[in-house]
Amino acid sequence: MQQAITRWVVPALLGWLAMQSAAFALEGAPAPDFTLKSLSGENLRLSEFRGEVVMINFWATWCGPCRQELPELEALHRQYGQRGFRLLGVNIDDDRQRAVDMAKTLGVSFPVLFDTRKEVSRLYGVHAMPMTLLVDRDGEVRHVHLGYRRGYERTYLEQLRALLRE
Repeated sequence: MQQAITRWVVPALLGWLAMQSAAFALEGAPAPDFTLKSLSGENLRLSEFRGEVVMINFWATWCGPCRQELPELEALHRQYGQRGFRLLGVNIDDDRQRAVDMAKTLGVSFPVLFDTRKEVSRLYGVHAMPMTLLVDRDGEVRHVHLGYRRGYERTYLEQLRALLRE
């Protein structure tokens, strides 16, 4: 039994910890710039939003917590979208149409970007769904959140308000 734990569990745990570390290593660093095609057909570049607080949310249609979180993010977008806040939803599905359908079903009005080649996801070390980052007005990643559970939106709101006050 101990050999099985050593052979399988320990490496899995170390791999998981390494992935967590990679994502959290972004905190305090400049947000890697990227350009992706949006649902509206235009290319959006992260650096174009310098001077605003930006939330980047990586999501997928097969992710149950993503489906729960998107309406909460939509509420933040509606409440703070005219106050120096931008929300970018980065979908990682291979099938773009499934993402389009889910965004419409959930009433998403913030920009949905498509990372079908997973280049931006790799750039950000995305290994958990959803993954949400808050970027300050200077382009620095200030907060990284992995996964979603009911109530996380309260934390997002507190962090967002603090960044908007800066």
